[in-house]
Amino acid sequence: MTPLRTGIALAVTVGLFYALCALVWALAPGPSLSLMNSMFHGMDFNSMVRPGDFSLLGFLSALVVLSAWAFLVGTFFGWLRNRLSLDPPAGLRRAL
Repeated sequence: MTPLRTGIALAVTVGLFYALCALVWALAPGPSLSLMNSMFHGMDFNSMVRPGDFSLLGFLSALVVLSAWAFLVGTFFGWLRNRLSLDPPAGLRRAL
């Protein structure tokens, strides 16, 4: 897989899971907060929660930033993986 495709795959994955997480939080904030408290070994996140309406702009901006970051990380990972690989690149393999 090319570094670009790796970056796209990670960006799409992160974007979808962020949207799913936001949906679960919007539908069930209490249980979501309880689950988050349990996942972090009983840390209490209740004081960090601010009451407020859902912001589409806030959701979209976080989605874009997380997806862009994931794309950059995935592309770098794909590039680095190819550089560290002991196999010759796909194009060279076909030529041999």
